[in-house]
Amino acid sequence: MVDFIEEVEERLRADRYASLARRVLPWFAAALAATVIGWLSIWGYRAWLDRNVGAASIAYDKGVVALAAGDQTGAYTDFEGIAKTGPAGYRSLALIQQGNIRLMADKTAEAVALYDAAAKVAPNAIVGDLARLRAALALMDDAPYPQVQTRLAALIGDKKPYDLQAKEALAMAKLQAGKTQEARGDFNALTLTLGVTQAMRVRAQAAIALIDSGQANMAAQVVRAAATLPPSNGTSLSGLQGAPAPQDGADTQNQTAPPAAPNAPGAP
Repeated sequence: MVDFIEEVEERLRADRYASLARRVLPWFAAALAATVIGWLSIWGYRAWLDRNVGAASIAYDKGVVALAAGDQTGAYTDFEGIAKTGPAGYRSLALIQQGNIRLMADKTAEAVALYDAAAKVAPNAIVGDLARLRAALALMDDAPYPQVQTRLAALIGDKKPYDLQAKEALAMAKLQAGKTQEARGDFNALTLTLGVTQAMRVRAQAAIALIDSGQANMAAQVVRAAATLPPSNGTSLSGLQGAPAPQDGADTQNQTAPPAAPNAPGAP
């Protein structure tokens, strides 16, 4: 009798385990499938991204070579494809290069639109703020001072990568707007600021000397001529890899003018 009862209990337990397994198995299978699919998706995405980055690097280098050879039309075309569909870093840099080309052709409005587009898709502040700085500098001669001031003020701050360059540009904008004493104060502050390069300090001192000698109108031209725009840092992807902030030893001369022969980027 005892054996019969134990046998019945074992069958009942087996039936319960079987019933539990039938309920749990579909969920377990679904979770396992989701895990496998998720892993394959991540792997596939990374493989796709690697292929895209490689293709973008080759296309970008082609544009850089064309630009260095003086073929601005060919370079603009080479950058076009990356600017539309490339990975974020290369896409932003390609748009900056297109803006440089348009700026050299005296098409300021188109250049600014390209710089603004580059800033929107930039993967970090180093590339994004470079594009914003170039847009502000491109507008400096023609746009109203309040517009230039608004753009530059957004680039100034302790954690902004182009803080010092933006401060110098804002001082120049004030000079051009006739705000001579404010500009002199800004240039004087630059000479006393830690991290300012020697070249930037010399430009600020030259501007102060010209202002004090009554040649304020010439000061902005002299400073801009000495700090023609950039971007040796902006044309490479070094900033995307945790490189030092642009103002750590970088001069405005290297941050503010369209390069004749930009550096090719490394892999992001």
